[in-house]
Amino acid sequence: MSSLSVLNEDLLTRVYTKLSSDNDRKTWRLVCRDFLRVDSASRRSLRVLRFEFLQSLLSRYTNLDSLDLSVCPRIEDGTVSVLLSRPESKNLTRYLTRLTLSRATGLRYSGLEMLVRACPCLEALDVSHCWKYGDREASAISCAKGLRELRMDKCVGISDVGLAKIAVGCERLERLSLKWCMEISDLGVDLLCKKCFGLKALDVSYLKVTCESLRSIASLPRLEVLALVGCPFVDYVGLRFLENRCPLLQVIDVSRCDLVSSSGLMSVVRGHSGLLKLNAGYCFSGLTAMALHCLKDLKNLNTIRIDGAQVSDSSFQIISTNCKSLVEIGLSKCIGVTNTGIMQLVSGCVDLKIVNLTCCRSLTDAALSALTNSCRNLVCLKLESCDMVTEKSLDQLGSCCLRLEELDLTDCCGVTDKGLQYLSRCSELSCLKLGLCTNITDKGLAYIACNCTKITELDLYRCTGIGDDGLAALLSGCKKLTKLNLSYCSGVTDRGMQYIGHFEDLTDLEMRGLVNITSMGLTAVAAGCKRLADLDLKHCGTIDDSGFWALAYYSRNMRQINMSYCAVSDVGLCMVMGNLTRLQDAKLVHLTKVTLKGFELALRASSVRIKKVKLIRRLRCLLSSEILETLHARGCKIRWD
Repeated sequence: MSSLSVLNEDLLTRVYTKLSSDNDRKTWRLVCRDFLRVDSASRRSLRVLRFEFLQSLLSRYTNLDSLDLSVCPRIEDGTVSVLLSRPESKNLTRYLTRLTLSRATGLRYSGLEMLVRACPCLEALDVSHCWKYGDREASAISCAKGLRELRMDKCVGISDVGLAKIAVGCERLERLSLKWCMEISDLGVDLLCKKCFGLKALDVSYLKVTCESLRSIASLPRLEVLALVGCPFVDYVGLRFLENRCPLLQVIDVSRCDLVSSSGLMSVVRGHSGLLKLNAGYCFSGLTAMALHCLKDLKNLNTIRIDGAQVSDSSFQIISTNCKSLVEIGLSKCIGVTNTGIMQLVSGCVDLKIVNLTCCRSLTDAALSALTNSCRNLVCLKLESCDMVTEKSLDQLGSCCLRLEELDLTDCCGVTDKGLQYLSRCSELSCLKLGLCTNITDKGLAYIACNCTKITELDLYRCTGIGDDGLAALLSGCKKLTKLNLSYCSGVTDRGMQYIGHFEDLTDLEMRGLVNITSMGLTAVAAGCKRLADLDLKHCGTIDDSGFWALAYYSRNMRQINMSYCAVSDVGLCMVMGNLTRLQDAKLVHLTKVTLKGFELALRASSVRIKKVKLIRRLRCLLSSEILETLHARGCKIRWD
C-alpha cells in the first residue's frame, strides 16, 4: 500500500471511474479505508436488496442521486414512516433525483406521499407494476412538483381523475408512460396535453383511447416519442391528426394497432422528415408501394419494423433505394421474404446492425451470404425458425461479422457442430440462443466455449445432444455467464450441475424437465451460485426436500422461483418460502406432496414480502380466507392456474 499512499483522493477517484463492473467496485472498496471512502463519495446510484439496510446505506452513500427499491421484498407505509421519522433521514434523501419503486405493491398513499415529499429534487419516478395503485396514490405522486419523468405502467387502478391530479401538480413532465392503465380515457389524455405542454415522450399503449386522444396529442409542440402499441381504436382518421403536427416527432410506435392501414402510415410519415424510428409491426396485412415511397423523405430514418406484414421483392427494392441510413430492420414473421428480397435490401442498406428475420422460413444460405458480405457491422441477428440455414451461413458469419454480439438460432435444425466451429470466430458474442438445435453436441459447445469468452447469456433449450462434458467445456471458457437455459437437456446429470455451481456470476438458470438431476445437483448449484436470483425447476421430479433445504440455506438472493410439478413436501416448501427473504415471485402449481396445511404455512411465512404467487385453482376454495385477505392486503397478486 506504500506506493498507493502518494495518490491523492482526486487521482483515486479518476481510477475508480474506470471500474466498469460491480464486481470490480466491490473488490475496490474491500482493499482499504481510503478506497472505501472514495467508493462512498463517488457512488451516485444504489439498488437496495433489503429495506432494513437502507438507513445505513444512505448514511454511507451521501451523494446519491438515484435510488432503486424495486427489488426489495417488501416496502410498506409503516417501514417508510419509521425510516423518514429519523432526523438524519431528511438530509439523506434531499438530493435524490431518481426513485424507482417498480412492483412496490405494499407501499400505498401515505407512505408514497411521505417518500415523495422527502425528495424535493425528485425528477424521475417509476411506479410501474404497482397494480393496486389508484387515484389516491396518483394524488401522492402529484406532490412531486419538479417531476419530469414518470412511469406508471400497469397501475390499473388509476383513472382520469388521478391523471388529472398528476397533470395539474406536475406541469413540468417531459416523459410519461401510461401503458396498461386501462381506466384512463380520452378525457384524461386531453387534460394531460393541455396542462403538460412540454411533453417530449408519451406512451399510451394498450389504452382504449380513440381518435380524440390523437387530436389532443397532436397539439404537443415538443413531442419526440409517441407509443400507441395495441390501441384497438386508433385508425387512419386518428393518425391524420398527426399529419404535419408535432414537428419534432422522431419515434412513433403503432405496432399491433389493428385498425392502422398503409394510408394511416403515410399520414404519420408526411410532415415528419426528422423521423428516426418507425414501428408498424403486426398492423396490416400488406404494405402498399405508395406507403413505401413515402419513406424517401425520411433521410435520417435508422429503424423500421414491419413485423408480420406481407412484403414482396419490390418492397425491399424501394426500402433499399430510399432508406440508406437504416441501422435496424424488423421483418419477423413477414410473408413474402425471399432470398432475392434480402439481396436487394442489403445492396443499399449496408450499415445495418440489427436484423430480425424470425420465422422467415424460405431464406437460405444465399440470403445470409449476401447479408453478411454487405453488412459487416452486424451486432444483432435473429434467425429463429429459419430452418434452411446451414453451416455455410455460419461460416460466412464467422468470417465477415466479427462484431456480432447477439445471435438467435432457435429452432434452426441446420446448425451443426461444424457450424458452431465457424461461428466461434465471432469472439464478441455475448448472447447466443441455440434452443431446439438438436444436431449440436458437446463438441460444438466446446468450440464456442473456447473462443467466445464474452458470452453472458446462453440458451440451450431442448438441445438433447448437450450433456455434462459440454458444461465442463463451457466452464473452461465462458466464466462470465449470467443467464443459462438448460431446460429439457436430458443428457445433463448431477455431474453437470457440479460444473454449473462454479459460475459465480450466474443469476438466471432454467432447468425444467431435467429428470436426471437429484438433490445433490441442486445443492451444488445453490452452494456455488450465490447470485442466483431466478430459478426454474418445473418438472424436476427427482429433487427431494434435501435439495430444497440447500436452496433455502444458500440462495439468499433468490427473487423468483418455479417449483411446479416438483417432489417437494410441506417441510421443504416452508423452508424455501420462509428462509428466502428476498423471494418475490413463486410458482407453486401441482405440488402433489404438499398438503393444504403446508401451503397455508408457506404462504403465511412469506406473506410479508411475496409480491406474486401462482397456485392451482382448486386451492382457491380450500385456503383460509384469512391468508388470502392477508396476501391481498399486502399487495400480493395471486394467479390461479
